[in-house]
Amino acid sequence: MRRTGTAAIAALSTLALAACGSGGGDAAADGPVTLTMTVWGGDVDKKSYQERIDLFEASQDEISIKLQLIPGEQYEQKVQTMIAGGDGPDIMQVAEGVNVYSSKKQILPLDDLAADAGLDLEERFGPVGTLYSYDGSVYAVPDRSGAMIVYYNKDMFDAAGVEYPSAEWTWEDAQAAMEQLTIPGEQWGYAGAGWWAQWWSFAYQNGGRIIDEDGLPAANSPEVVEALQWANDLTHVHHVVPTAAEYADMGPDMGGDPAFAAQKVAMNTTGFWAINSLLEADFEWDIAPLWQGDEQAVSAFGSGLAISRDSKHAEQAFAAIDFLTDAEAQQVIIKNAQDVPANLEVQGSEAFLEPEWATREVDMSAFGASSAFVFTSPLIPEWNQMQAAFDDNLGTFWNEGGDAKAQLDVIQKKLETVIKPAR
Repeated sequence: MRRTGTAAIAALSTLALAACGSGGGDAAADGPVTLTMTVWGGDVDKKSYQERIDLFEASQDEISIKLQLIPGEQYEQKVQTMIAGGDGPDIMQVAEGVNVYSSKKQILPLDDLAADAGLDLEERFGPVGTLYSYDGSVYAVPDRSGAMIVYYNKDMFDAAGVEYPSAEWTWEDAQAAMEQLTIPGEQWGYAGAGWWAQWWSFAYQNGGRIIDEDGLPAANSPEVVEALQWANDLTHVHHVVPTAAEYADMGPDMGGDPAFAAQKVAMNTTGFWAINSLLEADFEWDIAPLWQGDEQAVSAFGSGLAISRDSKHAEQAFAAIDFLTDAEAQQVIIKNAQDVPANLEVQGSEAFLEPEWATREVDMSAFGASSAFVFTSPLIPEWNQMQAAFDDNLGTFWNEGGDAKAQLDVIQKKLETVIKPAR
């Protein structure tokens, strides 16, 4: 990884740092440069990004990076304001809203920079390598990317005589286990799938797509309807998932993660972040890849690193991104228990599979195993409007049950008014 970063910087030197190539102005031809980098998060995020920056700066003496951490709820507005004022960061963290920026030409396409650096995105990151794409170009390099996984209470499974979950499970296997694990009024087999990342996984497993290959909404296709109805019926027909009222009876702000920690549900599908809060739990638990439908598919959570159009040092910024997403720097992410590194080499490393902070055995290989069937979410420029259409029209459905097709027909009409076909 050090060789990669050094080679990129050496190439910059031979070009005399003359031009930015993809747009973003002229780079200074003499002397070191200082890049700005914006990220969101808290103390652990700040510590982890800074440690990785320190590694990069120690590997060469041409480029330094000034880190700016912005609270998550303020991040998009702050960065948009910076870009609107012509003062966008050189490197910026992006996630599902990446194409809000790319569709406005606020961030640079990275294909040529990646090719010049010899960075094979698929080799380094697997299916998520080109996740942050728009109109045929890549606009961000994956940085953090962990699949949604199944947390399961081993004590409950053992007591019920149920085999532990695996990626080979089908919907039928999962539902049968949920039914065996449910004790009416006391415990439930599953925490539910009311979040888009959960039920979209079932839709993709069923051969459905939220946005089709032509960039048009397909929310009310038979495959998506069937998946949403199955997810909802787990609560309101089969009673293996708590209702909203039953969650409320458990305590304030109760949902899947805290209900699993409180041993109210036997299985929960969520991300890496739940591990830390469970390390000192007084029951036996573990994680596994998500089960499958007609095909294997699962959502992933993460973020990428992009370059704003205002950067006057695009090549240097990409050299930094290349370094920050290679193996050595990515190990910092798991060392600090910040998240799942996007780099597949690190996901398969001993540092990841047996992290020093783990006070109990956790099958961390579930993340690497899941990476082979992560689906590419439709990160369209209208992402926020699309999510609002689902949120605004599925609340009562999740709380009270109902007809998935009727709800998705309404959502489909709304999406057709806000989503522009792909060019």
